[in-house]
Amino acid sequence: MTAALAVAAGIVGLAIGSFLNVVVWRVPRGESVVSPPSACPRCGHAIRRRDNVPVLSWLVLRGRCRDCGEPISVRYPLVELATGVLFALTAWWAGPVWVLPALLYLAAISVALALIDLDTSRLPDAIVLPSYPVALVLLALGSANPGGEADWWALVRAVIGGVAMFTAYLVTVLVKPGGMGLGDVKLAGVLGLYLGWFGWGALAVGWFAAFVFGGVFSIALMAMRRAGRTSRIPFGPWMLLGAAFGIVVGPALSSWYLGSL
Repeated sequence: MTAALAVAAGIVGLAIGSFLNVVVWRVPRGESVVSPPSACPRCGHAIRRRDNVPVLSWLVLRGRCRDCGEPISVRYPLVELATGVLFALTAWWAGPVWVLPALLYLAAISVALALIDLDTSRLPDAIVLPSYPVALVLLALGSANPGGEADWWALVRAVIGGVAMFTAYLVTVLVKPGGMGLGDVKLAGVLGLYLGWFGWGALAVGWFAAFVFGGVFSIALMAMRRAGRTSRIPFGPWMLLGAAFGIVVGPALSSWYLGSL
């Protein structure tokens, strides 16, 4: 059953990835993600439905517009494929549980926010702020666990985690302006909700892991002379990666660490 669920989630992820390409391009520009329909930027022809099949259409068209031959960036099928794989892995790891929709939503916004932050050094409110109510509703569904035993303490813990991470990041920005942006502060609250829901161990590990991953990446860039000590590096992708790490291995890692003391 888990394998079938992973395959189904992967197929859905491919379609979501196609939509995320639109989100990543339009949201930073303040454009609607609904209209107008996607079109070739060179000739203006709307993308036909048969040319909008994730990954496959790009391969069939050999990476070019059907009408004018304009090259289509390989990033588009890569985003679709990556989202599909991420959805499949998420479903395989979580299994058929009620918190799965919350995790898939986190996976989707993670792809969009990471790419936008890398492109523009911004984490748009249009994605981050609606994620608060969406995450709370979906995590509440996970806590309700229809057909099984409810765990409302997990939802309370999620709210505590969200408030704690938001407050800590906000204090950091106020004490050391320029160290990170307000977008990071807002995203911290969302990630705190997820990490708190999965436990104090997940919260601690996911919180700390973001700084470890970001620090290692920064050191690597400086070693390659691609950045200096004062260079500003987007932190959103590392926050998202840290949260994923905390959710997956945080509870076990924290239990091992406490047990070894």
